[in-house]
Amino acid sequence: MSEYDPTTVKQPSDWAVTGFLFAATMMVMVGAFQAIAGLFAIFDGEFYQTPSHYWFDISVNTWGWIHLILGLVVAFGGLALFSGKAWAGILAIIVAMLSAVSNFLYIPYYPFWSIVLIALNVWVIWSLTRPGMIRA
Repeated sequence: MSEYDPTTVKQPSDWAVTGFLFAATMMVMVGAFQAIAGLFAIFDGEFYQTPSHYWFDISVNTWGWIHLILGLVVAFGGLALFSGKAWAGILAIIVAMLSAVSNFLYIPYYPFWSIVLIALNVWVIWSLTRPGMIRA
């Protein structure tokens, strides 16, 4: 029987490290895509179909600003992840959650793209919460 030794740190697997790098890259891409979708909504609101009886009624222009700002923050979080710092991992998880929620509320406006971004954000959160990936 082996005893627990708190000084030994288990190294993350190659899959976890690859997932971490992929998550950082995907956050930059998701942020860019979300910002571009926001710009489309700001400059050409007719591009999106406005739902008639949606309980969360916000204009397409407002959604555009939300997506533009959140997209830039998500991209920044992805770039910060490459530093490997704990604050960057925490920031990345928080903004990925916010991005997933905002895209959930955006489903009636652009369903397919919103669901794709939600899935990518959930994958980013999953990969960042693997043991040993975020260190102080």
